[in-house]
Amino acid sequence: MRHAGFAAWALLLAGMATPLRAAEHITLRNGFDLICDHREVAGERVRLYLTASGPNFMEVSNDDIASSEFVELPAAKEATPAAAAPALVADPTPAEIHEMAAKAGAAHDLDVELLASVIRAESNGNVHAVSRAGARGLMQLMPGTANQLGVADSFRAEQNINGGTAYLNKLLERYHDNLALALAAYNAGPAAVDRYHGIPPYRETRLYVARIIHDFNRRKAQTAAHPATLVASTASPAAGN
Repeated sequence: MRHAGFAAWALLLAGMATPLRAAEHITLRNGFDLICDHREVAGERVRLYLTASGPNFMEVSNDDIASSEFVELPAAKEATPAAAAPALVADPTPAEIHEMAAKAGAAHDLDVELLASVIRAESNGNVHAVSRAGARGLMQLMPGTANQLGVADSFRAEQNINGGTAYLNKLLERYHDNLALALAAYNAGPAAVDRYHGIPPYRETRLYVARIIHDFNRRKAQTAAHPATLVASTASPAAGN
C-alpha cells in the first residue's frame, strides 16, 4: 500500500490507555518526537518503552533527550446525538464500520487501521456524533466540507467514511504523505498548517495528532506477526514538529 510506511515511523506512539493516565512526551535532539509509556535507565542508556508491556522500545543515550513532559492523552472528542438526524436504517455495528473503512481505504490506498484510529478520535464510533463546531458523523465532516466531497448525508456511515477518507487522502497528497501534517490539517485546517509551516502550536491539535498515531501504532502492533524494536518519528524536523 502507498501509505504502508506510516506504520514504520508511527509505531513510536503506541497504545493509548483507557482510562486516562499520564504518558511522557519526549523530544530528541535529532528533532524526533515520541510518546512513551515508561522508561528504563541503565547507566547512560535509556530505554523508552512504547507500551505498558511488551518488547517495543527505543534505546537512546541520556544526552539524546532534549526535553520531556508528562501529558494526559485525551479521550475521543465529546459528541452529542443529533436530534434532527433520525436513522433511516439500523446503525452499523463496529464490525460493519470497520468493513466500510476497509473498502474506503482500499479505494484510496490508505491503511484501514489508520482510518479506524481517526474514527475513534473523531467520534468514538458514534454515527450521529455532532461537535460543538457542527462537524458531523463518524469522521466529523463540517457541512461545507461534506458538500465539497459530495456527501449528501453525513449521518450515513458509508457516505461519511468515504468522504472523510477522500479528504484525508487529499491532505496526504498536499503534504507529500507526511501523516502528522495531514492529521494536523484534518484537525485545525490546512491554512493553520501552512501558516506555521508545520503542526500548529495548538495543544489540542498536537495531542490530536499524537493520539491518533498512538492508537494507529497500537492497532498495528496488535496485528504484527513478529514483535520488534521499532524506531520512528511523528514528522521530519523540517516539518516543524
